[in-house]
Amino acid sequence: MTVKPALHVLLAGPRGFCAGVDRAIKIVEESLRRFGAPVYVRHEIVHNKFVVQSLEAQGAVFVEELDEVPADAPVVFSAHGVPKSVPAEARRRNMVYLDATCPLVSKVHREAERHAAAGRHILLIGHAGHPEVIGTMGQLEPGTVTLVETVADAESIQAPEGPLAYTTQTTLSVDDTAEIVAVLQRRFPQLVAPAKEDICYATTNRQAAVKAIAARSEMVVVVGAPNSSNSVRLREVAERAGCARAIMVQRGRELDPALADGLSTLGITAGASAPDMLVQEVLERLGERFALTIEEVVVAEENVVFKLPAALAK
Repeated sequence: MTVKPALHVLLAGPRGFCAGVDRAIKIVEESLRRFGAPVYVRHEIVHNKFVVQSLEAQGAVFVEELDEVPADAPVVFSAHGVPKSVPAEARRRNMVYLDATCPLVSKVHREAERHAAAGRHILLIGHAGHPEVIGTMGQLEPGTVTLVETVADAESIQAPEGPLAYTTQTTLSVDDTAEIVAVLQRRFPQLVAPAKEDICYATTNRQAAVKAIAARSEMVVVVGAPNSSNSVRLREVAERAGCARAIMVQRGRELDPALADGLSTLGITAGASAPDMLVQEVLERLGERFALTIEEVVVAEENVVFKLPAALAK
């Protein structure tokens, strides 16, 4: 009988689903129960292929734009938020729609609107093309927002004369964003900051947790999708925090357990849109080759719950 080599696994906590993701998925599931299939969903409800396929199996149909949705069918907007033009179009067509935008993203939307109403030009720190950034910019009139992606952008942007404020995407690297903000505050001393941090609690906690395991791990596995901003940031944070190698997989079957040959300690975390069963898949895959001991490293306890929209909560 072959004796499996030992491998110590550090599980980051918190990891996986956040309250906004959990709420968005429940909105689709409850819509299917309430209205019956099909329920249409504009864009991936969250950035996770497994979640999307699970909802498709229940009768959800994912589309890119509203013109693909029959007028008499219910439609759900994704957790990342949408430009104001999207619900306006749904109302024009008298569609039944449910907005699964994370409440913490909606907070950024309202904040941006208040700044604009006060006459401030907004510097939005985020990633071009990300649905959340498109949604936030789409709350405002063209020309009232300047996107800032990097420290280099912060050093070089030309802001218009007059009062300025900044907001951020909710899923950014905490450390990278702090560097960008420091540059903007140096260049624009009167820059108005958010009343409360825009990067959400779940992003902050997951990055803190991966930092806590990275320095002790010879490799970190991030369970998440390549189009998931918060998952990609976790891989980057792990590398910067001292881990020699950090990789991302979407499912356990994607992981080659031989990558851990010769290692004594491996870290695992998951992005906010990855269900915990996918972490269990990774552990099972590693268990095929190694005798695992598992240690959970918890840096914060989360008990946030967001209510469903009133239309579904009745």
